[in-house]
Amino acid sequence: MGALTLTPNIATWAIAALATLGVILRPFAWPEAIWAVLGAGALVALGLLAPATAWDGVLKGTDVYLFLVGMMLMSEVARKEGLFDWLASIAVRAAKGSATRLFTLVYLVGTVVTVFLSNDACAVVLTPAVYAATKAAKVENPLPYLFICAFIANAASFVLPISNPANLVVFAEHMPPLVRWLGLFALPSLLAIATTYAVLRLTQAKTLRGQEVATDVEAQPLSRTGLVAGIGIVATGGVLIAASALGLDLGLPTFVAGLATTIVVLLLKRGGLVEVAKDVSWSVLPLVAGLFVLVEALEKTGVLAMLADLLKGYAHAAPEATAWGAGGLVAVLCNLVNNLPAGLIAGAAVQAAHVPEKVAGAILIGVDLGPNLSVTGSLATILWLTAIRREGQDVGAWTFLKLGLLVMPPALALALAGLLLV
Repeated sequence: MGALTLTPNIATWAIAALATLGVILRPFAWPEAIWAVLGAGALVALGLLAPATAWDGVLKGTDVYLFLVGMMLMSEVARKEGLFDWLASIAVRAAKGSATRLFTLVYLVGTVVTVFLSNDACAVVLTPAVYAATKAAKVENPLPYLFICAFIANAASFVLPISNPANLVVFAEHMPPLVRWLGLFALPSLLAIATTYAVLRLTQAKTLRGQEVATDVEAQPLSRTGLVAGIGIVATGGVLIAASALGLDLGLPTFVAGLATTIVVLLLKRGGLVEVAKDVSWSVLPLVAGLFVLVEALEKTGVLAMLADLLKGYAHAAPEATAWGAGGLVAVLCNLVNNLPAGLIAGAAVQAAHVPEKVAGAILIGVDLGPNLSVTGSLATILWLTAIRREGQDVGAWTFLKLGLLVMPPALALALAGLLLV
């Protein structure tokens, strides 16, 4: 009987692992979404997961889908209405011909966007704006600036609860009040942001030194519809902070804000719906849905209960050592399975095990910061990759990993140390 039970479990784990590997490596250059959906479909087709259970997994991602659609609509409208070109001209003029000053300006803006709009918004909204800035500045190699969007999206994603939707998953109904949150994560966040900047600055120094930044950039006028898009993005930040303070899900408010902004712009323009809808990266949604189904299948194998028992035993016996170990282990796991399923699994384990606050905090830092190791470590990084491909740029898994190996480990170590020192 044990062998019969074990065989379906092994098959489930194997399919989930292969699907995740497909998302990471993209064999045959197929989009990430295809591999996630194929994995989910295989589980159902082979009878390893009931269709109703798979559908439950899809529905669990509803808040994430709404959040992404709202952000992608706003970003696409802002791009088409020239908001990013306007911001780009301001940034380039402020850089005054200095590549390093432009680098620092982009990093500071990326930090603010991530903190108040979330890491996914940083990837979706900021990346096209940064590419527009490098184009306006006539920069030969835009990658040092584009890398900022990927890395700061994760490094600054635990400053506030809304900075990363995964934060809400890990703590769930045990979310600390904002003042307590800042007490726990202000120092770790500062250390992660500063360390990530320092390592990125050092690793990109040679490229930056060899680049010229144009100074004769004309000021771009901001259209009325571009202004509406900008107001919509800023208003969304306020809505997200309010929703977080009230303990509400972030997906629906973001969707409503994004849809309202899009409708107002299209009414002012008297058209353009097809163009906006055509250019939104809809493939992200089946990717996320597939990952939720894979997590649902893993949960049915009992792996979550096993992890919760292990975590509970270690956390109560040696909380500080468990915080270090769990934070590091989850950080690595995120790069093997993506931090969306890893965050769901870790969050469920944390809630079931009732671990001390600092152990939960260490796991959250691992979920948020660990993905800076690989290009498919987080949903934000996959969104970033999609955004730069639209601009004709690309970064391979090995190229990103070589940089991630330098950036992520010191930032993670210092952030965990900061958490345990508080």
